[in-house]
Amino acid sequence: MLRVPVLSKSGKPLMPTKPSRARRWLKDGKAKVIHTDLECFAIQLTFETQENTQPIAVGIDPGKHYSGIGVQSRLVTLWMGHLVLPFKTVKERMELRRVMRRARRGRRINRKLPYDRRCHRQRRFNNRRQNKLPPSIRANRQLELRVVKELFNLFPISAIHYELVMADVDRTSGRKSAKSGVGFSPVMVGQKQMLNWLRELARVTTHNGWQRDGNGTSQLRQWLGLAKDKKNKDQQTPATHAVDGVTLAAFEFTRWREWHSDNAKYGNWQGSVEVTPAPFAIIRRPPISRRQLHLCVHSIGGKRRKYGGTVTRHVETRHGASLRKGDKVIAEKAGKTYVGWCSGDTKTQVSVSDANWKRLGQFTAKKVQLLQRSTGLIVVPSPGLSNLATLSSEV
Repeated sequence: MLRVPVLSKSGKPLMPTKPSRARRWLKDGKAKVIHTDLECFAIQLTFETQENTQPIAVGIDPGKHYSGIGVQSRLVTLWMGHLVLPFKTVKERMELRRVMRRARRGRRINRKLPYDRRCHRQRRFNNRRQNKLPPSIRANRQLELRVVKELFNLFPISAIHYELVMADVDRTSGRKSAKSGVGFSPVMVGQKQMLNWLRELARVTTHNGWQRDGNGTSQLRQWLGLAKDKKNKDQQTPATHAVDGVTLAAFEFTRWREWHSDNAKYGNWQGSVEVTPAPFAIIRRPPISRRQLHLCVHSIGGKRRKYGGTVTRHVETRHGASLRKGDKVIAEKAGKTYVGWCSGDTKTQVSVSDANWKRLGQFTAKKVQLLQRSTGLIVVPSPGLSNLATLSSEV
């Protein structure tokens, strides 16, 4: 059954409650509805109460393009999330920035002069520290951390379970090998930094994703009766990545026990945990371009047009607030209404895009109304409950 996040009067997360009790509290004036950046329905109590909580764990299954997160208690699955990571977008923009920077340096330096007389800018600080994360990897990990912090504001999470990734590559052939100890994967980069960030929030337990014995994530997922879609990992469904997040969170309430005989080794899972239907959301960052001072192509007359940034030139007439890129808006055109996110503007129009940042159309600025100020996240909650336990075993 669905559970509604509950906050105390002071804003501290309490144990989630049933929808019927939440409706009764709202009707009696004992609670009020609050806004959350994850578009998750939550309430806050208006009276003082005891703050007794039970163990709740969050599981994180990191990836290169997609990540899965699940929040689980012993009796209920509370929340599931599918994160669309900005790895590809950040990588492409960093390559474009490098090309533009080299072009500017080529125009600035007069190579006909001797080397000691050229206009080379001296370094301002030691930028060769060899301890920074690549921008694409950092963006992935920061999105995961942002979602986890929002979950900590909704649920009294006491433990974090994180899956480690290890890619083994043979030096001679370049192919993956189970025997080789040398490996590299973009998912591996930044794991240490991510764990340091998570340890500031709660107790962190790591699990080896490549483990093949009975204590692995795959074995626990099969014991829970959950199905995983391994063929279509780009599908935005609970069966692709969120199912692993729920499985990792279930480690908090189960453990693998082995026993040996004279000729064989046995094992079994101990503990109890129930996987139930839960809200499912697809989360990504709005791919807004940063402000560029120099465009790739020169404009006529040497005047560079405005490009990038979040500010638009239009003001929403209803509330008198300026529209910004990433704001959730409702627009009207030809008798039809569209709900999306502000993605750009012209002199008289505002561009509105859907959750995948595909433009729905350009609308007159006067017919665009602000629904929600940008939070840096695009959250598309599932219209119903997503039941992992009833997924087809044919997946």
